Amino acid sequence: MSTGAASTTAAISANPTSKPVSTGATTSSPNADGSERDAPALSIRGLRTSFGDRTVLHGVDLDVHAGELVGVLGANGSGKSTMLRCVVGLTAPDTGTIEILGEPVIHRGGRSFAAAMVFQQIHLVGRRSVLDNVCAGALGRLTMRQSWSGFAFPRDLREEAMGCLDRVGLADRAYDRAGRLSGGQQQRVAIARALCQRAPVLLADEPVSALDPASAEQVMGLLLSLAEDGIAVAAVLHQPDLARRHCTRLVGLDAGRISFSCASYDLDDDTVAALYNPTAANLTKGPST
Repeated sequence: MSTGAASTTAAISANPTSKPVSTGATTSSPNADGSERDAPALSIRGLRTSFGDRTVLHGVDLDVHAGELVGVLGANGSGKSTMLRCVVGLTAPDTGTIEILGEPVIHRGGRSFAAAMVFQQIHLVGRRSVLDNVCAGALGRLTMRQSWSGFAFPRDLREEAMGCLDRVGLADRAYDRAGRLSGGQQQRVAIARALCQRAPVLLADEPVSALDPASAEQVMGLLLSLAEDGIAVAAVLHQPDLARRHCTRLVGLDAGRISFSCASYDLDDDTVAALYNPTAANLTKGPST
């Protein structure tokens, strides 16, 4: 990871006029020895988002620290992807605050480059080389002239992109067409592209949902190693067992609200079952009034 990531500041954000809405506790924890943790790389407070008359996020609080791989679990429609999209500016929240390295992320009609995002749909340009696809991660910091000359990225950028490819184990495929790679390799190229963005926070939205088990393990192992390098990583996942093996912390999102936050080894099967089977959980509460 480039040292430039440490100085990256937010370019877009939650409504700057809104105020944090406390839910009573933040979803982070102290160090194992009980000492206070460093300030989080990503801090979300009171995030509320709706589409029409449907509220998707209800005052979500979440911290992700450098060195963490936080797995976000939850059923379809629970708001997981919406939360990530709010961080990078692809969805505007109604209220709440988002900070990256202590700087507010301000929505100004574009997306934030202070957090990089890896999508379920990988979005590589199949006819372009792997190296060119990785260089595209730096478009947000190039001049207009440089960004328009996409077939001749600056030499220093191409060298940086090669370093990112080497980090994900694909430097030897740099000049292959991206469309010729396997699904797992393409996802690793997408991660290299995110690294080339030099963001201190890396978000991954269902990064292994379309991969075979071996490739999924490889991609999750890579995300964990990036966290160990000092990046703050949060990944939306639908595989609790995979998340337990690779994530340092797990967060459950249930109908737009944080239902739990714990170390991965503390997550029990009953909690997982309740998260993915809310109908059964509601039956134990009796009819609503």
